[in-house]
Amino acid sequence: MDERIVRFIAALRNSGVRISLAETTDAFQAVEKLGVVDKHLFRISLGSTLVKEYRDQAKFDELFPLFFSSEESPNFENLDQDLTPEEIDQLLEALSKYSREKLQNLLKRLVDGRPLSEQELNQLGNQVGLDSTHDLRFREWTAQRMARALGFDALKHVLEELVAELEKLGMGTERAEQVMQLLAENQGNLMNQLRQYVGLKIAEQMSEYKKAPAQNDLMNRPFTSLSDHEIQQLRKETHRLAKALRTRIALRQKRAKSGWLDAKSTIRANLKHGSVPIELKYHDRTKKPKLVAICDISTSMRACSEFMLGLLYALQDQISKTHAFAFIDHLEYISPDFIGKDANGAVDQVLSRLPSGHYNTDLGYSLKNFFDKFLDLVDNRTTLIVVGDGRNNFNDPRIDLVKQIKRRTHKIIWLNPEPESQWIQGDSDMQSYAPLCDQVFRVSNMSELTAAVDQLLV
Repeated sequence: MDERIVRFIAALRNSGVRISLAETTDAFQAVEKLGVVDKHLFRISLGSTLVKEYRDQAKFDELFPLFFSSEESPNFENLDQDLTPEEIDQLLEALSKYSREKLQNLLKRLVDGRPLSEQELNQLGNQVGLDSTHDLRFREWTAQRMARALGFDALKHVLEELVAELEKLGMGTERAEQVMQLLAENQGNLMNQLRQYVGLKIAEQMSEYKKAPAQNDLMNRPFTSLSDHEIQQLRKETHRLAKALRTRIALRQKRAKSGWLDAKSTIRANLKHGSVPIELKYHDRTKKPKLVAICDISTSMRACSEFMLGLLYALQDQISKTHAFAFIDHLEYISPDFIGKDANGAVDQVLSRLPSGHYNTDLGYSLKNFFDKFLDLVDNRTTLIVVGDGRNNFNDPRIDLVKQIKRRTHKIIWLNPEPESQWIQGDSDMQSYAPLCDQVFRVSNMSELTAAVDQLLV
């Protein structure tokens, strides 16, 4: 059983569920305490330790029965036991008109109520490329392809003709329809057998699948689907991205016309040609942005906020000043934590004071903390950046405070990993926050986050 649990956890990871080594240990300890005899308790012990996010529950529910189901094989009906010898002769004669070998074999299987053997299932799987499938989203599609390879496409037309053919041979209409119904049930049982086989085969392959994603793949992978190893890879990539951004931002600031018109220099420069044409001169002034970042570091947002803070602190030479805050259920000023540390080390230190766990995120209360204690950090040069999904667990979103903060800032920019279609779902208050923002960027992966940071410093 331990080996099966390990394979189940590996399949969950390959489906995008983030499971740490500590959570794997918790799962085994829970199973040891509750046992495996009671299937309901066994399911709860694994689900409560391995599933942290609501969005992962569907993946757990899909994979669990494939690894631990006691579901019986489909119950096939042998028509020889339900029909009289005369009716069997009539059925065989009606079916003999179909001369294709594949169709004849399939019809005989349905009459006998004979399931597919393991060898036959493996042959069909190889025929449709099942061995290279590692995603349960292709389960039904693959099962349908195997059904077509078995001859199901022609079978629908045959069963529709069967009643009329049996009536011609002397079988009553009601009895002919019963025969067709039995054949259709056996066809459904074959289809269910294919689905069970494909699901289990894909699940097993997912547990063994070892893919080392290319860096470009990681850049476009959602933060929520990254494993701990992939997050570590992206941490290393953050330094390269920051270097590229720093060069691009510095060139953009150098080439931009900034400051205000210098009247004296303009007049002096144009005396030599009688002021026709006029060559405008500007005061040289590079106005570096001043940033205040408020980041949600709850479980679902930690990776996004960590990478965001890492990029910002790697770009400090292009920024006048950055004040960083983190929150889950209350606000913490975390800029001192970054002194002498990288973003990952700093966030780890912050989480020791704000441990991630199964308690409510409260952005509204955190905004109240900011308004009461740190509002003086905001002025007309300040860009306020909020990194979060805008979910308040049905607490007061404190829109009134955002309105007051907006009047003091240069602009408000929100970085949200969720698409706009989810802003109206559940406890999201994003529809209320968004109109008060100058820009809202979707940052569900590293590529989108990097593009957003680049735009922040325009």
